[in-house]
Amino acid sequence: MKLGKSSNIDFAQLAQDFKGLDPNDPGAWPLAPRIAVFIVLLVGVVALAWWFDWRDQAAVLEQRQGEEEQLRQDWLTKKKLAVNLEAYKMQLEEIDRQFGALLKQLPNKAEMDSLLADINQAGLGRGLQFDLFKPGTEGVKDFYAEMPIDVKISGRYADLGTFAEDVAGMPRIVTLSDLAIEGQKDGSLKMDAKAITYRYLDEEELAQKRQQEKAAKAAKGGK
Repeated sequence: MKLGKSSNIDFAQLAQDFKGLDPNDPGAWPLAPRIAVFIVLLVGVVALAWWFDWRDQAAVLEQRQGEEEQLRQDWLTKKKLAVNLEAYKMQLEEIDRQFGALLKQLPNKAEMDSLLADINQAGLGRGLQFDLFKPGTEGVKDFYAEMPIDVKISGRYADLGTFAEDVAGMPRIVTLSDLAIEGQKDGSLKMDAKAITYRYLDEEELAQKRQQEKAAKAAKGGK
């Protein structure tokens, strides 16, 4: 292969170099064929190494890099928790305090009769007439039970409003919902409502609830 004065490749000479090559004596080949064969062999070796070895190593390396990044993020998260540990403890104590205060607003089973009497007295104390005061069936939740009470009361508008305020201001939690008010012939109003009050479950009831849930899971798993 020869280069001219203008450094242009002599393709005719290059083609001539690849003719009549003796495969048994590659050492006697011109420079261009030897370089071409070297490049082909190099590419082939690299391709084989990639296919049989480097590819798996690259996948493992990528996996390890992902694990390293996850470990770094876990470390940063734990570091933040460690730095803010005292603040989290204070928040937890405040949550426990607030939860305890809310729990005290829920009567226990023995106090429910007294609470129902207080609701009834709140209406009578405002000069209202109870046409219906009917406690319903308790619904058991996580750690408490709620009791719906169907209420029908007759009286003046101002007294009905004051009664609702009295119920909302009770030390125990009582809510009024499904309100429906209609006028009567004598000028008074009749209010239909559902009062819902709550109580916390005692230890015996919680234990019974856990047993029922356990039995339900066992029955479900046996199907």
